[in-house]
Amino acid sequence: MRVLAFTTLMIVLSACTPRGVMVVVPPETAEGPISTVFVGTTRGLEGSGVFGGQRAEEMRFARYDVAIPPQRNVGEIKYPAPRRPNVSTDFVTTDQRIYSAETDFRRDLNQALSANGREAIIFVHGFNNTFTEGLYRIAQLRHDLEVPGVALHYSWPSAAEPLGYVYDRDSVVFARTGLEELIRETIAAGATRVTLVAHSMGSFLSMEALRDIALKDGRIMPQLRGVVLISPDIDVEVFRMQAKDIGTLPQPFLIFGSDRDRVLRLSALITGQQGRLGSLDSVEQLSELEVTYLDVGAFSQGSGHFVPGTSPALIRLLGRIGDVDQAFGNDAAGRAGLLPGVILTARSATRIILTPVAEITGDALN
Repeated sequence: MRVLAFTTLMIVLSACTPRGVMVVVPPETAEGPISTVFVGTTRGLEGSGVFGGQRAEEMRFARYDVAIPPQRNVGEIKYPAPRRPNVSTDFVTTDQRIYSAETDFRRDLNQALSANGREAIIFVHGFNNTFTEGLYRIAQLRHDLEVPGVALHYSWPSAAEPLGYVYDRDSVVFARTGLEELIRETIAAGATRVTLVAHSMGSFLSMEALRDIALKDGRIMPQLRGVVLISPDIDVEVFRMQAKDIGTLPQPFLIFGSDRDRVLRLSALITGQQGRLGSLDSVEQLSELEVTYLDVGAFSQGSGHFVPGTSPALIRLLGRIGDVDQAFGNDAAGRAGLLPGVILTARSATRIILTPVAEITGDALN
């Protein structure tokens, strides 16, 4: 029975939309706004000039300009056909630079930070991602959620295969030092406010990097002004130990989860561990931690594994919050007017079961 369920879920994952490939077009042909993303990666550079799934011991830095197509739905990413990109509907790249010197990367990042209030958001992709998929996802999130500051992407060597789970888990351990290096580089370039956003298996990588930073250097942690874990593929007991080693968690510390997440069900099958952080139905196990757990199951569609980035209704809801510090401050009662849903607390931890606005007001949320 377990093998049958595993095989079925693998088929579902394999039948997803076409994989993301990068197509570079002249800047003058792009139709939508341009989102610049700085990149740190431990992927190997392939002969085509694109970072692949092989592991590289040397950290590489890059910068990409991504055009957001005007004709698309909120939360949607459509990848171009390699020889026939449609700039009206497809995400495309208009410029790219792979830095040969770390100092050049830091200089350009410093200039971007100076123009954007010294704020930075670092995105860490999850399991089964190509380089382009992670890159375009942070560009889409920044645009749709109107996130302020400079966007950075840490791209670790995923096999980008549904059957590559074990390879990806090993790559997370391989790549955690690289994420720590990117965080340090971002702060060295002048960032005074850094938010770390991680998805799926990237959440495990991020917690490992934060743990290492906290144990090595207390000067870095105060610069981290928020952590967001989306559908985190982490065993709950492991997460609690990571948090214990970190000590005081950056605030706000948000966890988006859903018990309808089919990918985390697959993870539970593979690992034999049912308690995944991203699919909890209670925060009792997190009660001693200062975290906010947002249950987004009501917005779930498809695999339900990246709801905050793909659900138009939830994106619009989150976009209305405005000030994250205000929305997710320590006072749970203060959140009630900002987030529709049920708020439950267990000592330091808070669980918010988000509800589509239409279910509360009777208005359609298109």
